[in-house]
Amino acid sequence: MGAGDLAATASPWTTVSAASSPMASLLVARFFKLPEAYWAPITTIVIEQSSLGAALGPSWHRFLGTMLGAALGAVAASHMSVPNVAVFGVSVFILGLLRVLPRVDLTGYRFGAVTLAIILIVPRTGAASTIALHRFIEVSIGIAVALALSVVRPEEVPTDKAD
Repeated sequence: MGAGDLAATASPWTTVSAASSPMASLLVARFFKLPEAYWAPITTIVIEQSSLGAALGPSWHRFLGTMLGAALGAVAASHMSVPNVAVFGVSVFILGLLRVLPRVDLTGYRFGAVTLAIILIVPRTGAASTIALHRFIEVSIGIAVALALSVVRPEEVPTDKAD
């Protein structure tokens, strides 16, 4: 990375964008009174790309993976009373098999597995289906905000300058 690249990535605009995008998704998640709204800004930080074109394909796979992970997590969690390592491992394996039909890539599979882990490993007092729905909505908000903001304010891509 040259000095010009560092200057382009350390601009005040980039810093404002990096701070305001997760804030926006947190506000949206809080507006809907989601219990763990922090998943929305975390997802926005992970998803945020320099352009809509760069973000759209991977975001679709992350969305599908999250949906599969939430659905499978709801089913698996409804059949167990306490977190269970074996059920978690088998569920991640099944998620890997399920991702083939909708052609979810490895990035989406990872997002689905993270969603599955949150649902199955973290002890909860609520219904598994409600917890799964909340995770899906929180992550979807993060994806949607990142995509929307990549349209509104795309990052400038540094260009090579002739000396």
